[in-house]
Amino acid sequence: MDAVDRLRRLCVDNPAAADDAEDGWSDALDAHTISLVRISALIAADAPAASMRSAIDGAVTAGVTVSEIVAVLEGLISDVGPPRAVAAAPRIAAALGYDDDLVADSEI
Repeated sequence: MDAVDRLRRLCVDNPAAADDAEDGWSDALDAHTISLVRISALIAADAPAASMRSAIDGAVTAGVTVSEIVAVLEGLISDVGPPRAVAAAPRIAAALGYDDDLVADSEI
């Protein structure tokens, strides 16, 4: 099934679209890109820490660097707004193991 057919299924809320969703990733995107897209979606959705940790773990496994993850967060500021990005930052830092290294409020 091509991309247009998959899009058509999504447009009409065809139940089969959900069954095919995971296959869409593997057909068009590599694991590195998928990881960055997932992190972006979780930032935009204001996802909880557990979801962010899972996505970050998968991203690191896929070879995504801390620099790339921070670039995604910074790049989304104009799309999701500073409050959403700032809210996601501690969850990302914790998932990366930097939660103890955060700058204290008095140092900002």
